Amino acid sequence: MRKLLPIIMLILGVGGGIGAGILLAPAPEAPMEHAAAEGEDPAASHAQEDAHAAPEAEEEHVTDEHAIPNEFIKINNQFIIPVMEREQLSSMVVVSLSLEMKPGMAAKVHSYEPKIRDVFLRILFDHANMGGFRGAFTRSEILDPLRTALREEGRRYLGKDLVDVLILEITRQDV
Repeated sequence: MRKLLPIIMLILGVGGGIGAGILLAPAPEAPMEHAAAEGEDPAASHAQEDAHAAPEAEEEHVTDEHAIPNEFIKINNQFIIPVMEREQLSSMVVVSLSLEMKPGMAAKVHSYEPKIRDVFLRILFDHANMGGFRGAFTRSEILDPLRTALREEGRRYLGKDLVDVLILEITRQDV
């Protein structure tokens, strides 16, 4: 019975989590059904929604069938950032980054990697010193300025070929 109890608890926990997820999931929107319920032509209402879309958004989403997708180049080692409070080490943060680059830029990234690592470490240290890794540090309003700073500094060395800097993993270990 001692060994069976954890398995039963695990099954109950997983079942409860799935049940809660199903129960609390938002209802899917059905614009076609909504328009039909109001007596409108569903195709006409869908066309009106498309007509109101911003022209800039259409330009951004235009895709060429023959366009080569961007490359994702993982920076080899993780970044380890100490978090200091009152001149004492309070925690360590480990971050894994990847670069979204235009096609064919892997060689350039690898040739600049030591410089890019140095610049990214400076940004991450500054972020830690400003308190960016305290509390709920994974909130988007906390991480967005960090992503922006990493992208802008990366573009100083890699140019416009750098599309974005992606945070793949981020972990904090309190000491």
